[in-house]
Amino acid sequence: MAFGQSSGPPAPQKQIDEMLQLLLDEGFESFREARYQLDFSQRQANGKFSRDEAEYFIAVLRERAGGALSPTEVASPAPKSSSTERALQKFSDEELAAELQRRGWIVAQG
Repeated sequence: MAFGQSSGPPAPQKQIDEMLQLLLDEGFESFREARYQLDFSQRQANGKFSRDEAEYFIAVLRERAGGALSPTEVASPAPKSSSTERALQKFSDEELAAELQRRGWIVAQG
């Protein structure tokens, strides 16, 4: 995949319009204005999303509208996790930190 390219088929205009309306409801005027609070990439700030990315951000914005998430709790989209990520999910944070420390890393809780 080339730099700046989406990782799937482009989002249909209907999804883009829905996202923009949800952003307007949040008080933003554009994708570009919401870039840093929602952690959009430069491509996304220009209104270009893959179908999976659009689904993710629509879900996040709907959740925020319901009051479930604060702006700082919004994470980057991860519509599909890799096999490595899925394998690591079965370990607790403490187990992962202990393994990193065993390998010589310095670990701090963020």
